[in-house]
Amino acid sequence: MSIRKNCWRDRFGPDETIQRVRPKETRAYIANPHRGTTTFQRFNGDPVTPDGTWDDRKGPFTFQPFGGDPATLANARYPHTTLAYCRWIWADIEPRKGQIRWDVLDGALAAARSRGQTLQMRLQPFIGNDMPAWYWALGGTPDPKETARNQTHPDHNDARYLEHWGDIIRQLGARYDGHPDLESFDIAYGGPCGECGGNCTPETTRKLVDVYLAAFRKTVLLSMLGTDGCAYGATRADSAPGWRADCFGDLRTEGKGVVPDGLCWNHTFDAYPMEVACNGVGEAWRRAPVTLETCWTVPWWHERHWDIDFILEQGLKYHPTVFMPKSSFFPDEWRDKLDVFDRRLGYRFVLRQMTLPLEARVGQPFEVRVLVDNVGVAPIYRPYRFAYRFTQNGFDRVVESAQDIRTWMPDLTWFSESIALPSGFRPGDVDVSVGLVDPVTRRPVVRFAVEATAPDGWHPLANLEVI
Repeated sequence: MSIRKNCWRDRFGPDETIQRVRPKETRAYIANPHRGTTTFQRFNGDPVTPDGTWDDRKGPFTFQPFGGDPATLANARYPHTTLAYCRWIWADIEPRKGQIRWDVLDGALAAARSRGQTLQMRLQPFIGNDMPAWYWALGGTPDPKETARNQTHPDHNDARYLEHWGDIIRQLGARYDGHPDLESFDIAYGGPCGECGGNCTPETTRKLVDVYLAAFRKTVLLSMLGTDGCAYGATRADSAPGWRADCFGDLRTEGKGVVPDGLCWNHTFDAYPMEVACNGVGEAWRRAPVTLETCWTVPWWHERHWDIDFILEQGLKYHPTVFMPKSSFFPDEWRDKLDVFDRRLGYRFVLRQMTLPLEARVGQPFEVRVLVDNVGVAPIYRPYRFAYRFTQNGFDRVVESAQDIRTWMPDLTWFSESIALPSGFRPGDVDVSVGLVDPVTRRPVVRFAVEATAPDGWHPLANLEVI
């Protein structure tokens, strides 16, 4: 070992051969992609709803341009996010057969990108009595049961529903499957808002879900928890979707009829545990994301004095990656609790320790040992790569790890591997950084929850002497 004065190696004894690096964890918000809280029917920087209301029916149709740095955007009484969620009814997106409002959907994706977000998307068959007029004109038939109650909901088992709904889903898939700004797409095949499956028979359900699975082979799909489609999707080992639940936090105690001691039905106790079990999605979070959408809104919970600690604790048991509270303001008294909840969603990787040698030769393998702590409640579902960057006097090279970071489940992951310094480095010091990079650009896209972070997303860790 060479001995030099006033350099980083002076801290090590003459017989030392390895070094340990233990970065300091940060608990600050990190704008990592594909996880966290979403905006709803709007984007980062847009005003939240001040009165706890929301609109399921009207997705955005116009978009305010934004050409600045998304990191400068602030959401009053709401967290900064990297996710947006929008949904539209069928009649608004296809007002005439075959005339799809691509301008709206393209505009939403572009707006999300400009605000530093990716977009979760849903197309809803109908909400009230607003099926496309052209669908009835082409012979679509109503649900006989709903007709008896003066409703005009469609009979999803009519072959024309499969034809026309299938047409638009296939066209959306052809245009957007794998789109870099599309985070996920909901399998909302039937019923009001697409949430319950409507009157679909099991056979119809399978056909409709198969349309989604064929149309979106790259983009993440999310089933609606509690539907036959969710149970069917869970059996598709080749392309099993994630799932979403649309009434998270429901602790209502008032009910119709005789209900002693406020023991009425609610989603928290009566729906979600049963539906997760019956749909066979208890372990789905290991391979695909889970989204929890609030029952009503957080201010609604607050007005009714529901137990926020219990709600959030129960939510984490489903290993969610996404929280969708409908862009309704967070009560100030609960903000700290909701921020902690946000940090737990999905993945959050802390680099606890890395060991590497003090010196190395170009082209000669050396061992690196890495300890990563996923302090979130789910893995990451994108095939980003753990990578090492070596830099010397402006010259740098990136070496990708053989690790599949999608296997970094909650809690600790330890691994060791042999890597080698690429050619081009001369004797002397080399700076060592690590990052989670896009495999195409080799630029960091995900940040570790550690304090040492460079503006370009790399985490500077140590020095290495080239001999």
